[in-house]
Amino acid sequence: MSPTAADAHDRPGVYSQPGTEYRRDTRYIETRITADGRDGYPVEPGRYRLVVARACPWANRAIIVRRLLVLEPVLSMGVCGPTHDERSWTFDLDPGGVDPVLGIPRIRDAYLARFPDYPRGITVPAIVDVPTGAVVTNDFAQLTLDLSTQWTAHHRPGAPDLYPEHLREEIDEVADLVYRDVNNGVYRCGFAGTQEAYETAFGRLFDRLDWLSDRLATRRYLVGDAITEADVRLFTTLVRFDAVYHGHFKTNRSTLAQMPVLWAYARDLFQTPGFGDTVDFTHIKAHYYLVHRDLNPSGIVPVGPDLSGWWTPHGRAELGGRPFGDGTPPGPVARGEEVPAGHGAPRPS
Repeated sequence: MSPTAADAHDRPGVYSQPGTEYRRDTRYIETRITADGRDGYPVEPGRYRLVVARACPWANRAIIVRRLLVLEPVLSMGVCGPTHDERSWTFDLDPGGVDPVLGIPRIRDAYLARFPDYPRGITVPAIVDVPTGAVVTNDFAQLTLDLSTQWTAHHRPGAPDLYPEHLREEIDEVADLVYRDVNNGVYRCGFAGTQEAYETAFGRLFDRLDWLSDRLATRRYLVGDAITEADVRLFTTLVRFDAVYHGHFKTNRSTLAQMPVLWAYARDLFQTPGFGDTVDFTHIKAHYYLVHRDLNPSGIVPVGPDLSGWWTPHGRAELGGRPFGDGTPPGPVARGEEVPAGHGAPRPS
């Protein structure tokens, strides 16, 4: 049997399998944390810990949603460092390299606590049951929806509705297109094992980005007149586009900064509380350029691009819309969860 892209991930530094297209392993742990506890894990303040890596776009979604809803007091967060080996992400940012709540050096330990023979990739974001130390779920797509719909008793007053019931069908449709062609599309370009696979993914990516540009030319947000889950999902890819995907993944028809509508849209979100204040460009670049050694054997991390443009005026408010709908913006980032100084986009002096 020929190896798959998922098999390639089992070997350190190997992500692109020659002769094949990239296929993401989408078999996640589908256990859910719900208000009624139907899967055995009811929503309980303080019981769970969200484990993330700021480098990861899928984890960045969860960080943003948790912050917008201000779930910090009831759902703690552990942050892994930007790099990992074949055994999983590590808590190398914490004293002694051990998560202070879970008491483990690797998120892999939480997976094995529940599934001793866990056969698939050890991914973030993941939510861990603190009393047992066992992973509950790593289903990143469902995870953020559940934060919006199952944790409502613990949302802050004035929290935005990121998944309004009357817009869910449209949000799901748009999010599915964005996932297929953009969120995962950049990986299908970067990890392609043949020229044909790369060119097919490249075409689909930029066709979808053009479609998104057309959609956003006359509306401030993707669905409705306020930020929704669909915007969160697109943002985490766009914010990484020029820093890593354009060069590292060869998505180089144009930079984000050369796509006027998407560039303005991304800056609008970046400057909105809960978005840009979660982005760590230092971790993002370190992860992609140091971990993907088959794509970047030297391990050299680029100095650029210039990040100061993220704070330039975007003009998107003229399209109307209310960023938080009937809600209000979150307050300052929780103490101890700030992106380290020098890791974000510098503000103009």
